[in-house]
Amino acid sequence: MQQYIDFLSNHPYLTAAWVALFLALVVSWVKSLTSSVKQITPTQLTLLVNREDATVIDIRAEADFKKGHITGARHLSAEQINTQATTGLENKKDAPIIVVCQAGMSAQGVAAKLNKQGFAKVFVLQGGMNTWTGANLPVVKK
Repeated sequence: MQQYIDFLSNHPYLTAAWVALFLALVVSWVKSLTSSVKQITPTQLTLLVNREDATVIDIRAEADFKKGHITGARHLSAEQINTQATTGLENKKDAPIIVVCQAGMSAQGVAAKLNKQGFAKVFVLQGGMNTWTGANLPVVKK
């Protein structure tokens, strides 16, 4: 035990970095548990689309969307969702909506906005299109 104490006192910057990383991990974990927006896997996305008629919203750039997107996905930019210009989604307030971006990070904020706008079942594809294409799942190209 004395060795740990000596190490921690001799390396304050490294100790501070480890403590900061640990706290960031705990905060991220708690946020994900308490968030109303849940992350789902590609398999869960497929089940939601097939069984509950979920709507997939792709928020990537138009060019990326045209290069390849999930079958049946609608393209809406983050700006359209921020300004509540969600044309055609008004009647889907109680249906599942899955937000997809490139890596799954920017979709979190957009999904939270949709949730605040009254959409009850909002999900994010974990890992985004990177996970989808990494699993060799089909994409539609325009």
